Amino acid sequence: EIYLMNSDGSGKQQVTNVGSSSYAVEPSLSKDGEKIAFRISQGSITSINVINKDGSGQTTLYTAPSHTTATGPSWSPDGQKIVFTHTFSGYRDVYVMNSDGTNVTNITNASGSFDEMPSWSPDGTKIAFKSNRDGNPEIYVMNADGSNQTRITNNGAVEDKPKWSPDGTKIAFNSNPDGNHEIYVMNADGSNQT
Repeated sequence: EIYLMNSDGSGKQQVTNVGSSSYAVEPSLSKDGEKIAFRISQGSITSINVINKDGSGQTTLYTAPSHTTATGPSWSPDGQKIVFTHTFSGYRDVYVMNSDGTNVTNITNASGSFDEMPSWSPDGTKIAFKSNRDGNPEIYVMNADGSNQTRITNNGAVEDKPKWSPDGTKIAFNSNPDGNHEIYVMNADGSNQT
């Protein structure tokens, strides 16, 4: 189930109640703190859902077709859109939809590759994501509409899980160029990887 608590660990409260035959996972709190987007898995069916922080108003926004999955929902900074990964047989794409579940759109369209782990920039104009379209998992950045997809790492290592700094000037990510998975930081254009 999804729980909500204060940042010091106090005030823990259960938000969802999907039952023992389902899993409520991957919560993403909206910037205003009022709503939570999350994934429900029930057998082979997955869906992206939203619920008020008090547990009311649970709504299914998107249900993945049979034999596919929808994972990792994340709110845009303005709360108007939700980005997520859609997994088909053999590949993954980044999708975005309106916060009410309308206008579901594939914005990477890289058939045959894994495009996943999307992360909004703080101003909502860009999305960082992981892709193996060039043969190795690297970090890419694109405009929020899917245009101008640009690889910003090229290290021959597995690089994933990009997250923007609050001011949008840097991206933290996981990488293993020396064989150990560590946290790296780089400028938003991929320079100065540390």
